[in-house]
Amino acid sequence: MSQVFYRKWRSQTLSDVVGQESVTQTLLNALTSGRISHAYLFCGPRGTGKTSTGRILAKAVNCLTTGGKGEPCNTCEMCRAITEGRAMDVIEIDAASNTGVDDIRSLREKVNYAPNQARYKVYIIDEFHMLSSSASNALLKTLEEPPPHVIFILATTEVHKILPTIMSRCQRFDFHRISQAAIMKRMTNVCQAENITITQESLRLIARSATGSMRDAWNVLEQLSIYYGLDISFQQVQDLLGITGDARVRELIKYIIDDDVSKAVATINSVNNDGLDLRNFKRELVEYLRSLLLVKTGSEASVDMTGEDLSELKQLAEKASLPKVLKALKLFSQVEIGTENHSALPMELAIVDSTMKEEEVPKAVRQSEYQPQPEPKPAHPPVYHPAPQKPVPVAAPIQSAAPEAKKTEVKPDPPSAAVAEKRSPLEAGSVPERLRLEWRTVIDQAPADTKKSNAIAILRSGGVRPVAFENDTLTLSFRQSFFKEKLEEIENHRVIEKIFSNYLGHTCRVQCILENGNNPMKEALAKLGAQIEGEER
Repeated sequence: MSQVFYRKWRSQTLSDVVGQESVTQTLLNALTSGRISHAYLFCGPRGTGKTSTGRILAKAVNCLTTGGKGEPCNTCEMCRAITEGRAMDVIEIDAASNTGVDDIRSLREKVNYAPNQARYKVYIIDEFHMLSSSASNALLKTLEEPPPHVIFILATTEVHKILPTIMSRCQRFDFHRISQAAIMKRMTNVCQAENITITQESLRLIARSATGSMRDAWNVLEQLSIYYGLDISFQQVQDLLGITGDARVRELIKYIIDDDVSKAVATINSVNNDGLDLRNFKRELVEYLRSLLLVKTGSEASVDMTGEDLSELKQLAEKASLPKVLKALKLFSQVEIGTENHSALPMELAIVDSTMKEEEVPKAVRQSEYQPQPEPKPAHPPVYHPAPQKPVPVAAPIQSAAPEAKKTEVKPDPPSAAVAEKRSPLEAGSVPERLRLEWRTVIDQAPADTKKSNAIAILRSGGVRPVAFENDTLTLSFRQSFFKEKLEEIENHRVIEKIFSNYLGHTCRVQCILENGNNPMKEALAKLGAQIEGEER
């Protein structure tokens, strides 16, 4: 039976371990000088080479050719036995399935026996953090003063769960996530050995999806070779991973920086229409925006990219302003895409919002959405009198200010249906003004069955405002044709009519117009057949 890639191409020497130079160089120096510790703690993310390094160290200290003074030769009988997993003196223990005190007691009894063939008996305990607290304590004394022929290698992905008394008895080595460049270099060599034809762009996509784990990269590469054969295209890698790669991510960010809303929305819809996972695309977009932010703030050393990609990112950073990058990163980080909802609307709203300038957002909406409104000041300052001998007539102005205070509260209590019915009727011209002032309240008091509608998100976006109310018809003006077209869809249109009817206390209709630089109030009134004084028809 053939071996899987991550076992077949597992590192066999310290110099072959990918991306852990500080760890391997320290261990090599210790071997050369003969300063081997009795216990090591290898900690770090999965797939970064902890167990492989433990096996290499076991071979190195027992190598018959070098005498334990350097890299293992991998040709002597002891090295081959350890590589093939048949060496009786190298014991690998899975702590996840041997968690009890009895397992540790058995181990303590066995460590006293001398090795059968090797110079050292090496215990590699994987997932050491899974041991119970009592089992860890039972190992303390043995770990501190083991027999001279025993070496312990403890591997864990969750070092914070290890007892401090255990860590103090070991030499600790931290394994870090492997860079994309290192993963690509290693996979390129293996693809040549396996006669796999694949582009560097495809390998870059695999390396990014592996998130620093060499084992995950091997698994993806092997799955691709099994499914598609030895000739693998970029499109096939995209299909398997369900992601897009850099091309459309970079395009979308360029359009956002250039304030090209139409092309940006078309890009996100092409991604959605291709059946790609919008959640993965959003993660790629946020990661690229983060890299752009790091470059813009002078922290490009923290960006894990190849030289060509980093050069392109720097060119993009020169065109973008820091506030715009920061705004886009915040907006797309907050986008939530459900597993069952495949609509691109949340991404489309974030695109429009990130390209909209602050002055384009209606003032009333900006106040209600992003900051608390200031408390209203009384219409007249209170008048104080030395003695309350007679009723003071100035109390009336103070009372008259109360309705104004109620009108501008940030979060008034939702009125009941009975209260809504008793609202005093307003003149047609005052309805748009009241709706603009109480826009957030209108949304908050929407009927429960409309809360999850896309129409709510559009009303919150700030790109819509009420401009006229005549003959029970409310006119909404839009700055973006995209929002207007969305709300004119049958279901969304039904929802917004229900929302405004509920708030006004009577049935009303809603019509949508596009603001095109002319006076939207005049356009709306003209459509309703009204004539403005001083102007001819």
